[in-house]
Amino acid sequence: MAVVRQRGRGPAAKRQPTLAQLRAFAAVAEHLHFRDAAAAIGMSQPALSGALSALEGVLGVRLVERSTRKVLLTPAGERLAARARTVLAAVDQLVEDADTVRGPFTGALRLGVIPTVAPYLLPTVLRLVQERYPSLDLQVYEEQTPSLVEGLSAGRLDLLLLAVPLGVPGLVELPLFDEDFVLVAPLGHELGGREGIPREILRDLELLLLGEGHCLRDQALEVCREAGRDDVPVTTTAASLSTLVQLVAGGIGATLLPRTAVAVETGRSSQLVTGTFAEPAPSRRIALVAREGSGRAEEFAQLAGELRDAVRGLPVRPCSPEQV
Repeated sequence: MAVVRQRGRGPAAKRQPTLAQLRAFAAVAEHLHFRDAAAAIGMSQPALSGALSALEGVLGVRLVERSTRKVLLTPAGERLAARARTVLAAVDQLVEDADTVRGPFTGALRLGVIPTVAPYLLPTVLRLVQERYPSLDLQVYEEQTPSLVEGLSAGRLDLLLLAVPLGVPGLVELPLFDEDFVLVAPLGHELGGREGIPREILRDLELLLLGEGHCLRDQALEVCREAGRDDVPVTTTAASLSTLVQLVAGGIGATLLPRTAVAVETGRSSQLVTGTFAEPAPSRRIALVAREGSGRAEEFAQLAGELRDAVRGLPVRPCSPEQV
């Protein structure tokens, strides 16, 4: 008589962690505080503590060190927290792929945007989504490029809107438009109102930059290198374009702004002048970026096409079919 053994059955079968236990652990690992972790995932503190204890029992390892003041991850907790986040991201992706199967442009779309694009392009993006895709739950996350790329690769984000090229394996870039950089200087500056400024002028300017981590900083430095200036002494930096422009208005130096930001940022002060560069002007390319092989690739390609049409009213150059 044959005996059929079912895998995972019987008293010796090893128990598996539940998603609730993994979410509780991931929240504690992120916040290192039970109250904050519980609030982040909508769970009571006793329930969260119980889920974490149950997970430790299932895995047979201690994940956290508890005290009255703080929570610390054990070495095992440090290692397994990354695995837990990966599992949860995969489950979230499964649910979102199921949403996609039900119909295009439905369910949640987590869009990551860099700070030097968000204030100037989001009104166009949001208007397009509201008009064309009312069933789409668009969720926007403003972060710097490294954080966005990490979030996309890990499954925390679905789509990015930022400056390219990135040169990151496994990611697909869908070009939208190119935009020129504009010189912004204090009122009375000799370059104010000038057109056709040669790039070489950047060799001698006191240039203000955004802080480390902003891709616009790297782009400005690259423009300077192309103009023959290898070292740009950085004595003052800013965390946002608004602060950067206010520093310029105060007479500290000049800066470079993407053209989409000029009207908004220079409109806040009467102490600023602008100048444009000679062709070909220094510029940057903005694109949508998705994971290679995404189940929503057709949606993203369609959205990119719609956006190329939508930005035609902005001071940019939409990418042609040959550039896509």
